[in-house]
Amino acid sequence: MLNSEIQKDLRHNLTVNVAESAFFGLATGFASYITIIPLFVSGFTNSSSLIGLIPAIPRLGWQLPQLLTADKIARLQYYKPTVMWLTIHQKLPFFGLALLALLQLQLNSQTILHLTFAILIWQGLGSGFSATAWQSMVAKIIPSGRLGIFYGALAAAANLMSIFGALIAGLLLKEIAQPFNFALCFLCASVAMALSWFFMSRTREPVSNPLSTFETRREFWDSLSVILRCDKNFRCFVITRMLSQLALMPLPFYTLYAVHQHWMGEASIGIITGVLMVTQTIAGLVLGWVGDRWGHKLVLETGSVVCAFSSVLAGLATNVSCFYLVFIGAGIGMIALQNIAAVMTLEFGNQRERPAYIGLGNTLVAPATLLAPLLGGWIVDNIDYRTAFLVAAIGGLVTALVLHVGVRDPRYLEQNFSNHSVKVLPEQ
Repeated sequence: MLNSEIQKDLRHNLTVNVAESAFFGLATGFASYITIIPLFVSGFTNSSSLIGLIPAIPRLGWQLPQLLTADKIARLQYYKPTVMWLTIHQKLPFFGLALLALLQLQLNSQTILHLTFAILIWQGLGSGFSATAWQSMVAKIIPSGRLGIFYGALAAAANLMSIFGALIAGLLLKEIAQPFNFALCFLCASVAMALSWFFMSRTREPVSNPLSTFETRREFWDSLSVILRCDKNFRCFVITRMLSQLALMPLPFYTLYAVHQHWMGEASIGIITGVLMVTQTIAGLVLGWVGDRWGHKLVLETGSVVCAFSSVLAGLATNVSCFYLVFIGAGIGMIALQNIAAVMTLEFGNQRERPAYIGLGNTLVAPATLLAPLLGGWIVDNIDYRTAFLVAAIGGLVTALVLHVGVRDPRYLEQNFSNHSVKVLPEQ
């Protein structure tokens, strides 16, 4: 009965979720964590460590809280109400950035800096607390054999619309005086987020029986240690996701390096952000299709190597034109190591264990997500940009090596572990 309902609403759910992702992407084009927001923050601080944290905040916020909600999510019959309530905290903060940009003439730089990071943390945690419910809902309404292309379609729609947002943002930054240029960018982002929330609310989800059989919260937490102890393949996968944060570490520094060392202008920032989004649009569809056909592990290995190539090229760049290739490689790497890694996480364990695997697979990566940009910022501040790019390149190559040697694709692996329950009996 559940499968027939899923098939009946599949086209509708694909349409509304792709539309939701498109408007989310439009918002991130206007308020990019890679280009626009770091440029805004650079007006109030010279600290590379702080600026390097900016793109890590949404990743950290997405990863860190997921394990905290996994037990509750596993008990739900209906994920959508939880998703809709919690995701408000992912979308509303952009309006706060718009107000803050307007207030910069009345506030000192330190206050603006503190408030900006508070808003970014709010936005990141908002995505993280809704993430387990959203991923569980997606895994429920989309057949497993189509998850890769579905995530690819979401990424493609988001990045296609991000192109328009990024190009318009570049023009706004160039043609309108501060602080109104940044304020208008963030206001456009907040409107797009509101439309994104509306389309998400149109999702049709069938009711199902709760997956969890754990009687107490302690039983659930005890089961997590069993997963980590017994599923060696999953442990290695989590380690590679931690290592991959080094490969992603230099993303915010590419723009700053191009601006400070090669005199990239505001219009070029908008164009190069558009190049990044075009790359992610194409890569989302292609890598999702490749992952569904030949396995997501291959995609992760390729993305790690491409990230390393981008870092090396950035360090060797002689002019602004080189950064078009740098951002093309960065776009491919981001799709592989973020989107496709999230899809591969859904393939570990059985259906009942999925919320636990989702929580573990994301929350355990959070410390590395925080430490990698801090390390990158420290290297930039105390050594130079090129050394940071070299460390990132090494991280990408090591990630690819560990994936190749230590991780087997869970789709093709018969895991005895997934055939038995991980339920831990209460103490007698």
